[in-house]
Amino acid sequence: MAKSSKIRASKQKYVSPGQGVLSCFETPFSRSLAPDNPWVVLAGQLPWDLLVSIYQKQMGNDRTGAGGINPRVALGCLIIKHICDLSDRETIQQVRENVYMQYFIGYSSFCGTAPFDPSLFVELRKRLGQEQINTINERIARFVQEKGGKDRDRADKEPPVTHQGKMLIDATACPQDIAYPTDLNLLNDAREKSEELIGLLYDKSLHGKEPRTYRRKARKVYLGEAQKRSSTAKAIRKADGKQQVFLRRDLRSIDRLLDSYQRMPLNRIQQKYLMVIHTVFEQQEQMHKSRTHSIGHRIVSIHQPHVRPMARGKRTAKVEFGTKVQVSLMNGFVFLDHLQWEAFNEGSRLLASVEKYRECFGYYPAGVMADKIYCTRDNRKFLKGLGIKLCAKPLGRPKVTAVEDHVRPGERNPIEGVFGQGKRAYGMNRIKARLAHTSGSWIASILMVINLVKLTGVIHYALGLSAQTFSACRFFFLKKVFADEGKNRVPGSLTFSADPIY
Repeated sequence: MAKSSKIRASKQKYVSPGQGVLSCFETPFSRSLAPDNPWVVLAGQLPWDLLVSIYQKQMGNDRTGAGGINPRVALGCLIIKHICDLSDRETIQQVRENVYMQYFIGYSSFCGTAPFDPSLFVELRKRLGQEQINTINERIARFVQEKGGKDRDRADKEPPVTHQGKMLIDATACPQDIAYPTDLNLLNDAREKSEELIGLLYDKSLHGKEPRTYRRKARKVYLGEAQKRSSTAKAIRKADGKQQVFLRRDLRSIDRLLDSYQRMPLNRIQQKYLMVIHTVFEQQEQMHKSRTHSIGHRIVSIHQPHVRPMARGKRTAKVEFGTKVQVSLMNGFVFLDHLQWEAFNEGSRLLASVEKYRECFGYYPAGVMADKIYCTRDNRKFLKGLGIKLCAKPLGRPKVTAVEDHVRPGERNPIEGVFGQGKRAYGMNRIKARLAHTSGSWIASILMVINLVKLTGVIHYALGLSAQTFSACRFFFLKKVFADEGKNRVPGSLTFSADPIY
């Protein structure tokens, strides 16, 4: 029997962090850990018992079969992955080599083996979805609120608070990790996948002669246009039309081959690809005939058919391909209010976010700061009825006292800073999960990491540096060298500060 190549997950039992101290952690170098290390500080300040209780509730209480993985190990590795912006494999490798990361996930001594196989991250993202991670964020906010309430010692006769704090709300797009889609490339991918399905369905005993696909001719036509340095709209349209002809022939051949079977010979994944290819062909044919470049529920990737184009209107990227999320900032903590793959109007989600604020903290916000798109007449009427102040420009002719209600420059910077922090430091600008459910869990986990950084006040180094970030660091390093040479200092005496890289 062949030995499995996967790494067995750690079955070490969960131990509350209250009993662990630095002196108990055994290292292979006969020295103790530094107490000011960011991972040591973060491990001591996180509410592990709170996080583990939510994790265990989601996993269920079934005690039959093999024991599950240590909850702190699973959650700790998930936090390490997003706080350092690493891939699944690189996260496991870093944990395997880093003593401080092993202390962070609850190990009692250094261990040279991996905690679990990297493929387990996919199952964790399926189990810990958007709703579960939102529950963790709410419990973190309540934990801070209850901790602050004990310090204040408020009197029992004091009336209950009905409005307190401010809520900032905004929406953004989270691009998916896919190649930039074009109609020609999309048709070529669909054609190649259809040819693969023909090869799987063809049976000589049932069908006799194999259907012709003209794959060499189709490939030659595709490369003749795709490899051009520049092209015209007429040439691109002609190449798209030819690819549609090849794809139509392949889909007809697939339908004839399927008619020969009494039962469906394709598995679930192959059937999904076939449905996606049919939809792509119908959409492309309709746009080609009507000479348009837009259609409802447009598919831009046959491997991730849930991804949709999002018109952003930004100077750098007018259209982004991914999901649209609405995020609210409540008392310094981030919450994922709504996630949808289709474009939606943010103004229709304001009322649900305000009610979520009340469910989380027990009172309504005193004020709401939002974009112009949220400031509709219905939303203004609703907030006024609840006694909530909307910090926005009033409708109609402005009054002299209306300046007090305006949102001043810089007041909405915190919510914009959350988007910048998530996209530049934690990888929210490039979601690498392939499934729709796991992509939502990926985004929610990044927001959870932002809340944990807010809770503990500990910022880590960004281990996963991109090429642009590395070039920027190199530029500033050379600039520092030349500045030191101008001051008659030795360039070799430069020292790097411990400031985090963002």
